Amino acid sequence: MNDRVTPPIHALPDGEAEVAVVLRLPWEDVARLGQDAGRLASQMQRPVTLDEAVSHRLRSTRPAAHAKPAGEQPAAVAAPSASVSSLPPRPPADQARQAIERINGSA
Repeated sequence: MNDRVTPPIHALPDGEAEVAVVLRLPWEDVARLGQDAGRLASQMQRPVTLDEAVSHRLRSTRPAAHAKPAGEQPAAVAAPSASVSSLPPRPPADQARQAIERINGSA
């Protein structure tokens, strides 16, 4: 039996989305998140949960290439380098299907 379940995604009124996930982390990573939460709490002058610290960290990192606004292409897509495979690019539907299969564990 496959224990993996696709988590529900909720649209929020501010235009963001919320996904509930369960992560297994080493205690060292949890401690680092706690430190991040402490720093964020001192900046915001209020208590901050680990959830908020994780969300803040994810937002403050460089956005993924697929999350860029329309019309803005990453350099690797706009000008492929010689190190890129000579295989033809796959259609976006195939890429999405493969990503979903990887998430669901059926790939």
